[in-house]
Parts: sequence; C-alpha cells; structure tokens
Amino acid sequence: MTDREQYTPGPAGGAQVRKDRGQNGEDKWTLILVRELRHSPEKVWQALTDPAHLREWAPFDADGSLGTVGTTVKLTTVGAPTPHVSETRVTRADAPKILEYKWGDFDMRWELEAFGGGTRLTLWTNISHRFISMGAAGWHICFDVLDHLLSGTPIGRMVGPEAMKFGGWQRLNAEYAKQFGVETPNWPPQAAEKS
Repeated sequence: MTDREQYTPGPAGGAQVRKDRGQNGEDKWTLILVRELRHSPEKVWQALTDPAHLREWAPFDADGSLGTVGTTVKLTTVGAPTPHVSETRVTRADAPKILEYKWGDFDMRWELEAFGGGTRLTLWTNISHRFISMGAAGWHICFDVLDHLLSGTPIGRMVGPEAMKFGGWQRLNAEYAKQFGVETPNWPPQAAEKS
C-alpha cells in the first residue's frame, strides 16, 4: 500500500471552534470542520451513511445505514482502549444535504453543499475544550482518507491510537492547538516520545 506510506496530511486548516453556553450555564465547545471534496454530494452522502464505506474511513463502525431518519444504529468506536459501543438514532437525514445523529455524547451534524463540481462538507461536533486540537487533527486525517477512498485510491483507515502514532497527526495536533489558542495536549504520552 504505497499510497499510505507516501501520505502526508496538508497543513491545519478549514477548522474553527465555537464556544456557547449550555443549558446549565456550562461552556459548550463545538468543533467545525470544512473540507472541499472533488466528489458529488450523492457520493459523499453514501460514504457518510453506508456501513461499508464508513468502515474504510470513519473513527467508528456502524451496524446499519445512517441514511434514514428514525433508524437506530450501533456505532462502535475503532481503536478505543476498551470496547465503546453507543446506540444512536438518526434525527435528520435529508439526502444528500444534512445528516444528524449522536455518536456517544457527541452531537454530529454533517452538511453537504454542491460546490465547484464537488462537495463542501461541513461537520459540527461538540467536544471537550481540552481535546479540540486532537479532534481537529483526527478528523483532518479522516477527511483525507475519505477523499482518497472516493477518488479510488484508498489508503486505509487511520483512527484512534494508530493515528496518534502517526507523525502527521502530531504535527496537526500542534498546528490546530496554536490556531485555536489552546495548549497542545501531550496525548498519548508515548506517541510524543516516538515522533
């Protein structure tokens, strides 16, 4: 798989954070990631909703399609230290434009917009403030893997601890931390020692 060996993520970009107040007055952080893909909204929609496609790029496996409102699907986080399975209900599925569901405690909102012969893909997800740069780095790589998959040059899923050991993830984590004005988390400690 030479494409995977040659893969290097581009610089941090297309991400922002938003701070709101939760119902109980607590800080609520949202990570917003935007990526322009060279593929049609219909093709990107399939990759976001079809379990076989998700297995190739997403940080979780799904036991059913996420493409229908009201569907209950089990999402299994890939690479978690202990098995983490959450049951979710698809709350919005307007193909091929908007998809909403929960992944564990994370609200997931995907928006697909036809743009320049391809798709502008936007993800909104809530995340703990201390993990914002890590989440941005992880999703950055997931989006790269998705783009390769849809282009017919798959490089294989890179998520969880496997992604964190990857030198490109460490660089992205630091770049996003600087961009967001947060401290770079040293997680996992052994990954920092290996880079």
